[in-house]
Amino acid sequence: MVVVVFWTVIALLGSHITPQDPLSPSPDLLKGPGSGHWFGTDALGRDVFSRVFAGAQSIVELAPMATGLAVVAGTSLALVIGYYGGLIDEITGRLIEASFAIPGIIISILIVLAFGTTRLAIVCVVAFGFSTIIARTIRVAVQAERNLDYVTAARLRGARAPYIMFVEILPNIVGPIVVEATVRLGYAIFAIATLTFLGFGVQPPSPDWGLQISENYSLLLSGTDWWTVLFPALAIASLVVATNLIADALAQVMGR
Repeated sequence: MVVVVFWTVIALLGSHITPQDPLSPSPDLLKGPGSGHWFGTDALGRDVFSRVFAGAQSIVELAPMATGLAVVAGTSLALVIGYYGGLIDEITGRLIEASFAIPGIIISILIVLAFGTTRLAIVCVVAFGFSTIIARTIRVAVQAERNLDYVTAARLRGARAPYIMFVEILPNIVGPIVVEATVRLGYAIFAIATLTFLGFGVQPPSPDWGLQISENYSLLLSGTDWWTVLFPALAIASLVVATNLIADALAQVMGR
């Protein structure tokens, strides 16, 4: 939680707390970590420390948005197919399984190519990819609830299906939804960074973490100037690992 809160605060404050302008070049090209530049400088002389701090903003903004949209879409789909079951469950289940046959990154790239690299497109792409996974997981929880006494009582009262799904069943599957949302948040962070690294996410001159790694990856392969890649990579890793640890703790607490 400390790590997640730390990066959230950094993202909210953005470039207001960075020691230097993360977008401004300087004559200090590829200077190693030291007193003047704690994380060194990149090939344009930009301060890596400032860029790592400023780069948190795009990830911390886009990942929760994509996760929230995926949870809403996936949970709604799970409630429908889990409650009705039968042919609806069978057809939808096969379609969801068929979508897993194609690597998610391929689908994401195709969608981004079709709709552009806007922030909205990135959020929708990641949300679409995770919504089917969430639906498949939450569907099991809905199926476990639909035949319980409180659902039967609601049917006998004449309650309609949407009311039963969203008012009766939904509050009783909040635990699995929270755990799934936290897990997917970690994956969303990594997915957005991956898209950016491949050139299909946030575009230059943004200090986005994935973009920093992409821009300086060739320097790492040459065995020099490792700091230009290491520090943004550690930032991504710290946030992903922290989010996954929170998800594991929530799963233990909620008995999943």
